[in-house]
Amino acid sequence: MIAVGLSLIILALLGAPLFAVIAASALFGFYQADVDLSVIAIEIYRIAEMPVLLAIPLFTFAGYLLSESRAPHRLVQLTRALLGWMPGGLAVISLAACAVFTAFTGASGVTIIALGALLYPALRESGYSDDFTLGLVTTSGSLGLLFAPSLPLILYGIVAQQTNIGQPVSIEELFAAGVLPGVLMVVLLGGYSLWMNRHNRIPLGSFSWIEVGGALRASVWEIPLPFVVLGGIYSGYFAVSEAAAVTALYVIVVEVLILREIPLRTLPRIMRQSMVLVGGILIILGVSLASTNYLIDAGVPGRLFELVRTHVSSQLTFLILLNIFLLILGALLDIFSALVLVVPLILPVAVSYGVDPVHLGIIFLANMQIGYLTPPVGLNLFIASYRFKKPISEIYRATWPFLLILLLSVLIITYWPDLSLMMIR
Repeated sequence: MIAVGLSLIILALLGAPLFAVIAASALFGFYQADVDLSVIAIEIYRIAEMPVLLAIPLFTFAGYLLSESRAPHRLVQLTRALLGWMPGGLAVISLAACAVFTAFTGASGVTIIALGALLYPALRESGYSDDFTLGLVTTSGSLGLLFAPSLPLILYGIVAQQTNIGQPVSIEELFAAGVLPGVLMVVLLGGYSLWMNRHNRIPLGSFSWIEVGGALRASVWEIPLPFVVLGGIYSGYFAVSEAAAVTALYVIVVEVLILREIPLRTLPRIMRQSMVLVGGILIILGVSLASTNYLIDAGVPGRLFELVRTHVSSQLTFLILLNIFLLILGALLDIFSALVLVVPLILPVAVSYGVDPVHLGIIFLANMQIGYLTPPVGLNLFIASYRFKKPISEIYRATWPFLLILLLSVLIITYWPDLSLMMIR
């Protein structure tokens, strides 16, 4: 058994596909337990019966369409017209624009690539230092993961529902719970940006109703989108999957038929790119559910809880250790793989310490969001290095003050559960 486990770890380190490693571990476990191996196929098929699963490909496709259009440019122009008059206003604009864009794309790397071309030169031309600009844009890329309709929020809800532990977790509750923690992160980073640039002689734009009106007219088709999605869900008109379908249809009609920024001939390419991401998520999710069932049948979560309880006596200590573990995990593993692999294991342990499953989801995603920026291997650090053609050491130096601010926000989110839960009570 140990030899098989070591072999799988070595295969993973050598670059074997993650889903193959997970599937192999599940197959071996069920084989050892003398369980018919068709259970793997049954678990993979079972995900097709989840109605909310439709939201993942539809929201992903809509996000990719938006990133291919001029919507990011219009979003930046609108926020600049509204906030450009403030000292440090362009920095706040960058934070807000990236948070909104990441919420719809679900991938922080896409935000750095799509909005970086707009924000980096704009910030530099406005007089912001190179280190501050690099740190701001790199950090901003992951800010929207706590805002609806973020793909990681949906995936956490699906995985938590399948474990069937503690209070039932709904996607709508997760959407609501992420609002205030997400706003906290943006506000703290915005406050730091304003403070750092308070003495800089950065020319300020003047507020102009004409400019605001022009930006509003240019964005008239994108502005209703979050209201349609969130308003439809919370008013009860749409289920999450229905809201995703409406979003995808709306974006196609606006960007392809009305604004004509995306030619019809490019739709197959965008579909293929977005569904490659979705396919990877779904196959990992399917084999992970099978692996999770084996772990539950083998009593692994119970033994893990006993091990933790032997050394950890309080909820506070557990949460401290959980934060450290998730920060390391976020630096080593992408958020989608981490969700389907780790949530089934830590959820029962966290519930046994009195942690609400919804609050755990926000803690998990907030930590993973920072993991993208954690040296030495945080994914966004390398994406920013490639995108802006800067040495990785320079990216490390530029992001560490922002990383400290985000760590402070994670501590507040973790130890003040009402910040996440007050919106659903």
